[in-house]
Amino acid sequence: MLYTLRTSSFQYFVLLQKLVHRSNQPISFLINPTQNHIMNNPMMMTSTSKSVAFQSRNMSKNSVMYNVPSVTDPNEMDDITGKTFQRYSRSSVKRDGKGVCIVWFRNDLRVLDNEALFMAWNSSQIVLPVYCVDPRLFGTTHSFGFPKTGGLRAKFLIECLVDLRKNLRKHGLDLLIRHGKPEEILPLLATTFGAHTIYAQTETCSEEVNIENRVKKGLQNLLGQSTAQNGAKMAKLKLIWGSTLYHLDDLPFDARDLPDVYTQFRKYVESKCKIRGCVKIPASLGPPPEIEDWGAIPPADRGLVFIGGESASVTRVHEYFWKKDLLKTYKETRNGMLGPDYSTKFSPWLATGCLSPRFIYEEVKNIALFFQIFKFFYRLKLGFSCLQVKRYEKERVANDSTYWVLFELIWRDYFSRFCCCLWLGGPRQLDYKWSQDRSLFESWKEGKTGYPLVDANMKELAATGFMSNRGRQIVCSFLVRDMGIDWRMGAEWFESCLLDYDPCSNYGNWTYGAGVGNDPREDRYFSIPKQAKVYDPEGEYVAYWLPELKRLPKDKRHFPGFAYLKPIVPLKYGNTYKQGNHDAGSSRKPNRPSRSTNTSYRQ
Repeated sequence: MLYTLRTSSFQYFVLLQKLVHRSNQPISFLINPTQNHIMNNPMMMTSTSKSVAFQSRNMSKNSVMYNVPSVTDPNEMDDITGKTFQRYSRSSVKRDGKGVCIVWFRNDLRVLDNEALFMAWNSSQIVLPVYCVDPRLFGTTHSFGFPKTGGLRAKFLIECLVDLRKNLRKHGLDLLIRHGKPEEILPLLATTFGAHTIYAQTETCSEEVNIENRVKKGLQNLLGQSTAQNGAKMAKLKLIWGSTLYHLDDLPFDARDLPDVYTQFRKYVESKCKIRGCVKIPASLGPPPEIEDWGAIPPADRGLVFIGGESASVTRVHEYFWKKDLLKTYKETRNGMLGPDYSTKFSPWLATGCLSPRFIYEEVKNIALFFQIFKFFYRLKLGFSCLQVKRYEKERVANDSTYWVLFELIWRDYFSRFCCCLWLGGPRQLDYKWSQDRSLFESWKEGKTGYPLVDANMKELAATGFMSNRGRQIVCSFLVRDMGIDWRMGAEWFESCLLDYDPCSNYGNWTYGAGVGNDPREDRYFSIPKQAKVYDPEGEYVAYWLPELKRLPKDKRHFPGFAYLKPIVPLKYGNTYKQGNHDAGSSRKPNRPSRSTNTSYRQ
């Protein structure tokens, strides 16, 4: 049985659950991110008992897939994950709790450094982990009705859930998955199992906070009736802060007094805050409940293929920091656009909570510690030459790249304190006039603007659910500056497509790009010719995503004339790259103060 899966991704969850348990036949799904329903497709596929291989009749012989992480052998990934769990586990902990606790997994789909999970275990005798497939997550966006969760992110999320269940089972638990609204499901489960507390990671944006309040109200209503009938105590919802590098309680200012500018925020927290260590989880967490299995998950056929789940995230950290030793060059390569290793690619796992920012921080510290041990052995004259030590210090540790990864995690912290803004004028309520021309917007969304650098990035987003930091800034600038389109349309389309979507970072970055955020510079403009010249000088990136450009000379790929689509709008500052007096990050109007570009998209 083979199904073509399009962006109605709530049906994705439901269909998976129903079909996997009705038939012993292998089931395959093909992602089609451009349409909106599920249908049968008579394509061929092969399978094994543990995995399903997918083939597309439309796959080009020249297509290149980059797995992230590049380690795809399940045994090797399990080995890396197992060793990491051992390093971050508690050998012996006294468990004083009684009764039953529920862990409500939300955007924290991991075991490692999960304080809500540890507190539930420590305050109970039995732990029931639960994930609610909320239909609202698969509705439409706030203003323009795009799918709230596209097919690619739904696929990634299911992979994360499959892996979470696997890792919970390794710790003696399991994962109960229920379809419906948390405010209806959780009170019923609390009543059924007699749970005294529901632990969950707290969120900051309005939709998530409203759900938390509805869960509290549901507990009061349903369990209040139980109390009246048999004297049982009402279960309570206990929310835990756990998504950021710096803990909310450790900030040197009240969260309501967040500095308007990121630099001020960073200087405050770096000078006055300490990053807490990872919460270490016991090797065994308790008996599991009886629940159903999930099933197979499909890959894409081109570009980056992110593997969902905590195991993949831990493997990627190991691969990037240790196996490939890429941290040392991160600052120099982070503005790339093609391939798997120009940046860390941690963001999809950070967004789903499969990866803890504090774990990344501790791994960066471990690299520094490794270097100190390296120098110690040298001092003991165990065979390392002075030249070797200086070379290692120069290439692996003593550069800006180590700090730069942490710098951008702090950017993420900054936006997490900043509730997402859907106002047209941004947080400062600026009175800008924007167009909502659907025809122009569709050209941008589908990668048919006539500008290869913009189109290639939009094609990559549709095919993979990912786009480089540089690409995000370029397409944002083009949409709002050159096309004059309402920035919220772009933000909501990113919400639909991105694997690494989280509301704070997404909408925070779009307000910056549109000039309506808390940013001293309001005219952030990225010149297409300039960006192409600096970041894709030979047209390799655009030729990869627009194969029709491969036959052209490299210096013609970005402006191919009649060999490509006619540009849909003229560029606002078309020849800025010739002026030579602006940096490569962006182009600005004359007499504006220079300022470094926003890097908070990138992880």
